[in-house]
Amino acid sequence: MTKKAAWILLAFALMLILAPVTFAQGAGTAAATGSYDWIDLAAALALGIAAAGGGLGQGRATAAACESTARNPGAAGPIRNAFIIGVALIESLVLYVLVIVFIK
Repeated sequence: MTKKAAWILLAFALMLILAPVTFAQGAGTAAATGSYDWIDLAAALALGIAAAGGGLGQGRATAAACESTARNPGAAGPIRNAFIIGVALIESLVLYVLVIVFIK
């Protein structure tokens, strides 16, 4: 095992050991009242899914634009314009979810 792999393994072990202490709740929080605000969790989950989907979509759009420009360099201008419009529309999904999370 290399030295780098050993450090990474040690870091993961420390994260697993410290996780229960990190997520422990105090006596005066939701554990005492028996309720939890699930809206915060749902908003964070929605933002994570939107960001992941947006990242995957932008990656695929970039790869397709680069490949099509490489195949037909003469059409680079229209491909670039369509790419920028497409990426802006993909990114708007993440921004809409972010606005909903802030409005929440």
